Amino acid sequence: MARRVYIFDTTLRDGEQSPGVNLMVEEKVEIARQLDRLGVDVLEAGFPRTSQGDFEAVQAIARAVSGPTVCALARIVKEDIDRAAEALAPAKRKRIHVFTSGSDIHIQHILRKTRDEIVAESEEAVRYAKGLADEVEFSPQDCTRSDPEFLVRLFGAAIAAGADVIN
Repeated sequence: MARRVYIFDTTLRDGEQSPGVNLMVEEKVEIARQLDRLGVDVLEAGFPRTSQGDFEAVQAIARAVSGPTVCALARIVKEDIDRAAEALAPAKRKRIHVFTSGSDIHIQHILRKTRDEIVAESEEAVRYAKGLADEVEFSPQDCTRSDPEFLVRLFGAAIAAGADVIN
């Protein structure tokens, strides 16, 4: 099997989280076109459920580029996944990146759930997203404070449900 490094760029989503950065849709599309010209494999274009502006930017990027896979971020929530799929509709290749929390601190105190609930909901979310996109990426956040055995279980559930990429 040939080995290859895939370039996954989050400039269009994470970049806007920098203080003082607020890009207009047209600016995001121009950045996406430049990343396409550079040969970037995957563009994480935004988090469509967070705002109408993010939704419109993801949709515009999906229309504007033809080389990269266009990716949209979504929590392990059906409404987030549906919104991501809707924004990605014009894309040649679509990826939904579903995420949840992986640390007990987040699971218990932010999400107010159990590990078992997170595993079950993650598996369900990946399976659901798999029916709406070419690829599904799965990520648990706050992993540096996560129990490694729990992460193995969580990743195993995501892979079993059809995740193409584990982050």
